Amino acid sequence: MALKSAIEWTETTWNPVTGCTKVSEGCENCYAERFAIRLQGMGAPKYKNGFKLTIHPEALQEPLHWRKPRLVFVCSMSDLFHPDVPTSFIRKLFEIMSNLEQHTFQVLTKRPERLLRLSELLPWTRNIWVGTTVEKDKYYHRIYSLVKVPAKVRFISAEPLLGPLHNLPLKGINWVIVGGESGPGARYMSPAWVREIRDQCVDYGVAFFFKQWGGINKKRNGRVLDNKIWNEYPRIEESLGRIFEQ
Repeated sequence: MALKSAIEWTETTWNPVTGCTKVSEGCENCYAERFAIRLQGMGAPKYKNGFKLTIHPEALQEPLHWRKPRLVFVCSMSDLFHPDVPTSFIRKLFEIMSNLEQHTFQVLTKRPERLLRLSELLPWTRNIWVGTTVEKDKYYHRIYSLVKVPAKVRFISAEPLLGPLHNLPLKGINWVIVGGESGPGARYMSPAWVREIRDQCVDYGVAFFFKQWGGINKKRNGRVLDNKIWNEYPRIEESLGRIFEQ
């Protein structure tokens, strides 16, 4: 079943894999973990294992039934390139995505090194976007792996942004998403960090999307940056029957 998403930069979530393990500082207050445990407590069958990594082969066929073109965040409740996800399953998932070019699939990982290793085994149609999370500059090595992947659109998710990203390596990057952490224990994000990333994107001609200020009450804090909603998308390819305008 397709799930309409409240995530600002996508439209639908698709979760043929759920659950994960923490790999860096951005994982500390993982929203997906909180959500999975809540769903487990509610008796949702898909989350009977809580946040333990679980493969759902039956979910692979879901996009075949979607008629309306849409932006799809793939594995919003997991990391497709977690070491426990079989390569054969990843290849099946990519084959399905490549055959559904009316949809645009957004794959985000904190493990782009595995993504790069497998990239030569995967189809790279224009509707498959791949990104990596960079919450601090100590994780720039993820970007260096990402830009070697032959995707038409590569993006960075700086969420939760936990520090300044000086001299962000943007060569080969088409899109940057920035957001503050939200929910219990949300960590501080300086407006100066956000503006610096925004300015670098403007200078390099990279699409910039500001998702949220975050905090305990993210709706109240909103997502306005300098009197503007920054909803830019890559202008690389036609997708979903339209060109994403900056």
